[in-house]
Amino acid sequence: MLPIFPELYPYLQDAFDQAEPGETHLITRYRNTNANLRTQLLRIIKKAGLNPWPKLFVNLRSSRETELVERFPMHVVTSWLGNSPDIARRHYLQTTDEHFARAVSEAHQNPHQKAHQHAAAEPRNAPHQSEKNEPNTNEGATLCGSVQPDSAPFTYE
Repeated sequence: MLPIFPELYPYLQDAFDQAEPGETHLITRYRNTNANLRTQLLRIIKKAGLNPWPKLFVNLRSSRETELVERFPMHVVTSWLGNSPDIARRHYLQTTDEHFARAVSEAHQNPHQKAHQHAAAEPRNAPHQSEKNEPNTNEGATLCGSVQPDSAPFTYE
């Protein structure tokens, strides 16, 4: 048994309301095992003017598994999705922009962290000088408040 998530419920209810009485499947169009869902989904994405992700269904599964693990214990999520915690960790769970934003936000709100900073340290926006007193080669450089990943979130490697 799987839960019906609130994000899907309105669409499933609409399909249920439109189904013929006694119908056992709400979505019947793709019941044929010869149907190529990836090709159809790529057409829809391109028609919408968007660029599809590589490994589209793997990335969709990865995104959802990452979202669910934020809300439910991993053993529950992997039971629902039919894989193991080890497989989820190795292939599906992702680090998201929201994870980075939350880490930065919590660091800025944590007074305990500020108490442990060195009082004698230079301000973070001060120019850096080398040990040999060479001229600063980072003139005009700025420091960011967070570290961003090099690649887009939810990519599968």
